[in-house]
Amino acid sequence: MTAGDAVSTLQAVLFDHDGTLIDSEAVHFGLWQETLKPFGVTLTEQYYNDVMAGVPTPQNGTDVVRDFNLNADPQQLANIKTELTKAYLDAQPFPLMPFAKETLTLCHQRGLRIAIVTGGSKYSVQRTLSSYGFAEWVECVVAVEDVENSKPAPDCYLKALTVMGLSAQQAIAVEDTEHGLRAAVGAGLQCVAIPTAQSAGHNFTTAIAQYRDLSEWTEAQFNRP
Repeated sequence: MTAGDAVSTLQAVLFDHDGTLIDSEAVHFGLWQETLKPFGVTLTEQYYNDVMAGVPTPQNGTDVVRDFNLNADPQQLANIKTELTKAYLDAQPFPLMPFAKETLTLCHQRGLRIAIVTGGSKYSVQRTLSSYGFAEWVECVVAVEDVENSKPAPDCYLKALTVMGLSAQQAIAVEDTEHGLRAAVGAGLQCVAIPTAQSAGHNFTTAIAQYRDLSEWTEAQFNRP
């Protein structure tokens, strides 16, 4: 079944947040560079894209300690990064991805239920919702704080489906990274992939379709003849 064919039975769209609805990955990369600089690590964009993009902050901490052989507590690194992110968000929300608001507007107009399922923080999602005027359209938010095992484990998507009273066959996921795709597919969901510059090299073979941006996805999803 293609994304377009699924529209007749579709009841909900479960959106990832970072890199899908908000243009945050470049900011996260810079904040991780700032976090790791005192530890003598020069974080490259290639490493970030391959290992860190789309992965929850606690796992990022574990990965960098392992890969850079750091004498540091992974949770300490994650806490530093979290505080830097909070300071950024206190000053401003992350900017939206191109066509994000138009996409959510169209989903709402078509009567689709909307969830945000993220490996990021609930505070980040709250800042997005309160700043851009679509809080009332999003009925469910599952963030890293809400599950024991975040992406790429399927727990976050399974929780969203449970909260919304939906089967996996009644929803579709929209993701920008391989890690998020694994989480969605692991929960039994069909998932479309919209890679960013940071995730362009990821493996999206288990996605039902891949698009350049949200606009191209909505065109395929809602306007096919």
